[in-house]
Amino acid sequence: MSASGGKRRKKGPSAAAPKAAQKRAAEARERAGTEHVAHEASRFLRGQRIDPRRIDGTETVAQLIEGTFLAYNAGRLREAAQLFAEKMLEPDVTIGLTLTGALTPAGLGMSALIPLIEAGFVDWIISTGANLYHDTHFGLGLSMHRGNAQESDIVLREEGVVRIYDIFFDYDVLLSTDAFFRQIMRAPEFQRSMSSAEFHYLCGRYVAERERRLGLSKRSLLSAAYAAGVPVYTSSPGDSSIGMNIAALSLEGSALTLDPNLDVNETASIVLAAKTSGGKSAVMIMGGGSPKNFALQTEPQIQEVLGIDERGHTTSCRSPMRAPIRAGFRVRRRRRR
Repeated sequence: MSASGGKRRKKGPSAAAPKAAQKRAAEARERAGTEHVAHEASRFLRGQRIDPRRIDGTETVAQLIEGTFLAYNAGRLREAAQLFAEKMLEPDVTIGLTLTGALTPAGLGMSALIPLIEAGFVDWIISTGANLYHDTHFGLGLSMHRGNAQESDIVLREEGVVRIYDIFFDYDVLLSTDAFFRQIMRAPEFQRSMSSAEFHYLCGRYVAERERRLGLSKRSLLSAAYAAGVPVYTSSPGDSSIGMNIAALSLEGSALTLDPNLDVNETASIVLAAKTSGGKSAVMIMGGGSPKNFALQTEPQIQEVLGIDERGHTTSCRSPMRAPIRAGFRVRRRRRR
């Protein structure tokens, strides 16, 4: 009996125990043909057994993920997919999405994010300004190209090629996108203070019109968000080429300003409305940085600052932009202080 009066739990041989006796016992079992019995009473051995299905080309995407993504980074991807599909996509959940890192230059807006918006799987977005700026290239019919990450920066510069690691594009892509934003932001409807969501809604309307004129479809995240009525915020408006062009126009007398107070209160109201209406709030975090913090600070704004009795987000899932987990060890990057 234990000191608390309960029965002691029977433990199997420990890996830290003397090895010689365990070795002899294993050899005796093998000679006798005794079936091996795992010590599965351990709480650490209650996970699903590693017994993947055979990949033969007949499996669905769900079967591939659930049946073969069993460990390492694939296991974390499976867990994230299950969390998203089984928890976040419940009818009463309001889903926020944050975007950090060079996602849209790689085409993820067209391949993944626009389909999520059109399916009704995203209700509001917080993105870096850079992702929205580079997203606009596609809506304007400008081209991005796959390149070799080992190419010389000096040679690329001499040829007027801009790089985002292994994504290459002509320098004029930036100039043309800057000119587009400056042109539309001179319009009368932009000459006032507004939230970044309203600003991106107006920009999305112009991008959608440019797509229509060029005969393009479903190329821009901003255009898709405009069409679906999904608000898009940016947590640091001045930290992108869009913000830089807003600042440049202010030197010409433009009255356009993005009000961060509106963004803080609007995002908090989205979360509070989801919870007080009897529903739930979930956040899918792609990367980290300022968009992640801006999404998660909605709860401190509601509870700590505004003094409203509330609880945190119901569900959150983060896909970090960092070094992969290797078999047997994790690669860590030293954080700068």
